Parts: sequence; structure tokens; C-alpha cells
Amino acid sequence: MTVIDNARSVIASAIAEFGSTLAVLTSFQREGVVIIDLVMQVAPHIPVITIDTGRLPTATHDMIAAVEQRYGIAVERIVPDGREVEAMVSSYGPDLFYDGVASRSLCCNVRKVRPLAHRLAGVAAYFTGIRRGQSETRAEINVVDRSGATVKISPLADWSADDVIRYTREFGLPESALYAAGYTSIGCDPCTRAVQPGEDERAGRWWWENDADKECGLHFSPDGRVERTVDVLLREVLSRAEGLKI
Repeated sequence: MTVIDNARSVIASAIAEFGSTLAVLTSFQREGVVIIDLVMQVAPHIPVITIDTGRLPTATHDMIAAVEQRYGIAVERIVPDGREVEAMVSSYGPDLFYDGVASRSLCCNVRKVRPLAHRLAGVAAYFTGIRRGQSETRAEINVVDRSGATVKISPLADWSADDVIRYTREFGLPESALYAAGYTSIGCDPCTRAVQPGEDERAGRWWWENDADKECGLHFSPDGRVERTVDVLLREVLSRAEGLKI
């Protein structure tokens, strides 16, 4: 059985189990477009969802338009809460992510994690393009991850980067212009760069963080509870957001 057959089998099983409560979650990298192509062949009613953080590169917006045109679908764009973004930016600046891991995590929480969690509240399971070969932290991912409230399904878990490129080229799928510029992983514009020879695929994400910096600091709350720095920052931002009107 080929990797394509395996992926189709995973998708078919997920559709049989979850039906209309499924979604495709994608950032429109090559892997995500492969997932969309495979899913649209058998279940074109399944919604395609993306997170528009407000800091996406132009190439990603171009990809959304290209996919919408190719498949005749309307991609659902999740956006962050405007008050939360305003509170964060007014307190820490638009490029706070360069100030440390806690600040970067705060930005990710406000622009991605929180709006996604809100949207997935009504979704039983979603497809994602994560592969084990993308980085060491993804090497042990499950094809079907039931550890969270929403089941995460990764039909391409066992695919190599070459498998993804081969499928993309064979079926003429649209691909981001940033790949031609040396990018291998694409996120928000200021947080992504092209990779250098010998680096892993996700080395261009938050490249300014070294291994020592990637552990968030801890703080003690007034009642003695241990909290991560990002939790303290997020609580402050949400408190300020409550007082804003947009």
C-alpha cells in the first residue's frame, strides 16, 4: 500500500466515524493543500478552516484564493478577538515576539490558540498536515490523536517531504511562492524565514530562539500557585481587553 493509499484510508475511516463534525485545519503549506485535495475528492462538504492571525504573508493570502478557486469552496477564516489584540499590542508592541519565548507564546495564544479553541468547540475531529519528519518534536505523533477534547488526525504522518512534493507536482496543486525562496515551513510573516542547508524543516520558525530560551519562566501567583510567565501576561492582556470597546 502506498503512502497515498494509507492517507486515503485514514481519511475514509475518519469520515465514517465523525461525518459532518469533521473539518480540515490548514495554514496552506504544501501538506495542507494535499490534505484538502484528498478530502475534497471524497467529502467536498467538509469545511476548510484557517487561522488569519493578522500577520500572515501575502503569499498565504494568495494561496487561500487559489485553493478557493480550484475547489469552488469558501475557506473559513478564524480571526483573533480584536480587543485582545489591541490590549496586547498597546501593552507590549506589535513585535513583542522578539522579546522572549513568553512574549512570543503570548502572541501565539492571542492570535492563534484562543480563536482556534473557540472555533473547535463545535468540531469533533480535524485533519492536519503534520508529518513526523518535520522536526524532532513531531517524530512520535500519532496518526489519530485522541488526547485532547478534539481529535487530531494526521493522514500524512508517515509521508516524507519528497512524498509531499511528488504528490503536489503530479496533481498540479497550487503551492506557496515562498517555497521557491527557500522556505520549508510557513507561518506568520515576521516569525518565518528561509532555512539554511542542513537545517531541519522547521528551523525557520522563531529562529531567534535558542534552546535555552525555549523554556518559559515561572512565576508565583499571590496565592502561591506556580504559573508560567505567558500565563501571567495573558491574564493581564485579557483583563485589559475586557475594558475595551471595538
